[in-house]
Amino acid sequence: MNSNPTICITAQEFPPDVGGVGVSAKRIALLLTELGYQVHVAVFRSVFRKERKLAKAGEFYRSHCETSIQDGITVHRLYPAVRSTVARDQDYLMDIYGQLTTLHKQYQFDVVHAFFINETGFLTTMLAKENDLSVINSVRGADLHKHIFDSQQQKQIAWTLENSDWNTFVSQDLMHRARLFAPTITYKSSAFLNSIAPINFDNLPTPDLVDKLQGIVIGSVGNFRDKKGIEYLLDACQAIETEFTLLFVGEFVPKEKEYWLQELANSGLQDKIVITGKVSRDQALAYLPHMDIFAIPSLNDGCPNALLEAMLAERAVVGTNVDAIAEIIEDGVNGLLVNPYSSEELRIAIAKLIENPLLRQSFGKLAKQKILQDLNPAIEQANWQEIYNRVLAVNTQPKIEVLAG
Repeated sequence: MNSNPTICITAQEFPPDVGGVGVSAKRIALLLTELGYQVHVAVFRSVFRKERKLAKAGEFYRSHCETSIQDGITVHRLYPAVRSTVARDQDYLMDIYGQLTTLHKQYQFDVVHAFFINETGFLTTMLAKENDLSVINSVRGADLHKHIFDSQQQKQIAWTLENSDWNTFVSQDLMHRARLFAPTITYKSSAFLNSIAPINFDNLPTPDLVDKLQGIVIGSVGNFRDKKGIEYLLDACQAIETEFTLLFVGEFVPKEKEYWLQELANSGLQDKIVITGKVSRDQALAYLPHMDIFAIPSLNDGCPNALLEAMLAERAVVGTNVDAIAEIIEDGVNGLLVNPYSSEELRIAIAKLIENPLLRQSFGKLAKQKILQDLNPAIEQANWQEIYNRVLAVNTQPKIEVLAG
């Protein structure tokens, strides 16, 4: 085997695409590059809304791959052919799989590693099994929190987990669910948290809407959708009598737009709400120091990067007792935890922080300390090195050939 193994990470997004999975894929790709691996990333989706819209508009094209180099990482963006207005998912997936196979023939991968298994895991694991490669699957959150309830995906998710050489999870909750769903993975799975590099908030630009922030600023960051629990935050803020601004850094996902417009209108808080819309990462980070309280009322959320960024910015955090949020925040020590779906618990926690500026300051300092000590990149890099060493060692063991006859 090559002394510098070649890895192909598969993900449904990668910077400059917006999304937590893409941010994590880039971070981990860089960590692996530092360890001496030759890292490729294949970016593709298994949901083909865009392709169907193009076909309906009469725009057709061949399957193709766009390759570029980003920070020493070879990035391949895969696009299936658009040939027909009645194409089915398997038509598109077959094209993507053909491109993955072609990439392997060209670059001879030693390990393939899928992020977000219901989109990329099945094709990646198929490629591994057909080509005798090591395969890792990494569960990030919604793939087991949401898509496991789709009966059409359950068998495929289970097959992917069971046929992995190793499965990783960003929270103990996710690993527990996966082990219940596919018990055979118990001895080939592990959970560890995302990491984040230190950030110098002094060097960031002044946020565009900072002049609109009045009073106590209660903020949240992300692509706001069903799992974020924002309706409970709206309910909690209705009882606040102190002057405040409710700041949403990001945008509400288009497919839920009408619902969120209704919720915002029903809240009666329109004159206290500031929504930035889509912003760059630097702009999003620049808003954090202007928040007095960082609220993350998620119903489920893997290991959200926005939480780690807020803690690095020494913000006082109110989060829900779910996934990695509950593993990182120690209630009453470096933040406050409440149960998901509870507007009342959220209201009480926010009120406590509004009334206690010294408590906010204490939580913020200890939050940053937690991140720097326990969630630094060196720890995550060591975890990945151990896993890669393990799967590569297994795949170099002599194989026993079974002869037909």
